[in-house]
Amino acid sequence: MEPEQQQQQETSKKAAKKEAAKAEKLRRRQEAAAASAAASGVAGVSIDGPDPLAANYGDVPIKDLQSKVVSGRVWTKVSSLTDELKDHAVLIRGRAQAIRAVGKKMAFLTVREKGYTVQCVLTVAPDLVSAQMVKYATAISKESFVDIEGIVTVPPEAIKGASQQVEVQVRKIHCVNRAAPVLPINVEDAARSEVEIEKALEAGEQLVRVNQDTRLNYRILDLRTPANQGIYRLECQVSNLFRQFLLNEDFVEIQTPKLTAGTSEGGAAVFKLEYKKQPACLAQSPQLHKQMAICGDFGRVFVVGPVFRAEDSYTHRHLCEFTGLDVEMEIKEHYSEVMDVVDRLFVEMFDNLNQRCQKELEAIGKQYPFKPLKEAGVEVDPLGDLNTESERTLGKLVLEKYGTEFYILHRYPLAVRPFYTMPCPDNEAYSNSFDVFIRGEEIISGAQRVHVPELLESRATALGIDVKTIASYIDSFRYGAPPHGGFGVGLERVVMLFCGLDNIRKTSLFPRDPRRLEP
Repeated sequence: MEPEQQQQQETSKKAAKKEAAKAEKLRRRQEAAAASAAASGVAGVSIDGPDPLAANYGDVPIKDLQSKVVSGRVWTKVSSLTDELKDHAVLIRGRAQAIRAVGKKMAFLTVREKGYTVQCVLTVAPDLVSAQMVKYATAISKESFVDIEGIVTVPPEAIKGASQQVEVQVRKIHCVNRAAPVLPINVEDAARSEVEIEKALEAGEQLVRVNQDTRLNYRILDLRTPANQGIYRLECQVSNLFRQFLLNEDFVEIQTPKLTAGTSEGGAAVFKLEYKKQPACLAQSPQLHKQMAICGDFGRVFVVGPVFRAEDSYTHRHLCEFTGLDVEMEIKEHYSEVMDVVDRLFVEMFDNLNQRCQKELEAIGKQYPFKPLKEAGVEVDPLGDLNTESERTLGKLVLEKYGTEFYILHRYPLAVRPFYTMPCPDNEAYSNSFDVFIRGEEIISGAQRVHVPELLESRATALGIDVKTIASYIDSFRYGAPPHGGFGVGLERVVMLFCGLDNIRKTSLFPRDPRRLEP
């Protein structure tokens, strides 16, 4: 096991124990608070008699949520609540993120929808809001879904605790679905940055720090933070921009099988299984079928889909399952034609992400501060394969010399590339291959492929691959195949490095690594 892997394992275990103790203390405090609220006798009816405004608040009966009727009501998005809606009546739905009572006649409720928040105010007023309604609202558990009707107002001072700089004066509040009164982690805690936590410690205050394992154990709650909302909306744009660029370049999207008879990359990092009494594997990549599609005269193809690697890697950048963005194309003369596509694709992608995802990047940067990526196309000829530390060192040197964090290394030693990689014409110890790096870490591997069946067979045999398991792949080249090349990149790794994040599990919705198979 590499030192980085061992250190991360030990650190993770210690942090998990510490976090479990904090979570238990938090759970006890929440249970006490919940018991106190229950003892206060909060309900839609006062102890002195029926409330004439009782219809304006309460839990929505399940029968009214079973698609019983289409009422024609229109919900306004929380993100759309601006001063342009001043004095307008609105209906919003979202989660009760924070609830604060101010005496018995006033309460503030922060409602969150898709990362956007607005402050809602309940103030006792004749024929509008009763004291019982305020008590009902303050007893709603955090993260419950609520419908609120009210009037938009613009306060004279900036609102610090919400993204929207307006308030909603509540006239009706109904709970659509209640969350458990005690949550395993609080979204506010999960949304805190390390900077906030350290500043609090300096001031003598201890805030809850939610570690990586705890986040993943309660991933549903963790995903609700503004940073995570930003990460996965940005990730959606990455795959969308990838598709749009390639479609505009006359590529065809194809779907390749994830169950294969043999390995596509070679080596032992493959998940083996039984397929109708036959040995089979989960696809390590769509590589073989991409090339077969080129032999089928599609010319230019790409694939977006799951990739499986049975590696025992416990590092910050490895997963056992990730989303692959793969490309294959005919080439006319030189594999630099593939590198040209890579260069234009990612420069255009990064430019569009910076333009389209400003709010998402702002939300990510607030919790995980990072510097914008410096883009440029630089080619470097490597002396050999690189380990993680070498990659980072080279990244610093390239940044200092060329002012870029996006660069390409090419002509890798053939010994460290897959069997289908074309050797260099001037030195067979090297290959017509390349890797692309962002912030000093590799994200893309590409090359010219071998399109001669005899050479493919000898290369596969030399690397210990049983050619019988990939016979249909090799046979594809016996019927005439054009020179071609391509590349593959992990979606999660692109987002991790673009956003300067320290762990790929932050960009995998439900990550799968050697120790995690759920949630």
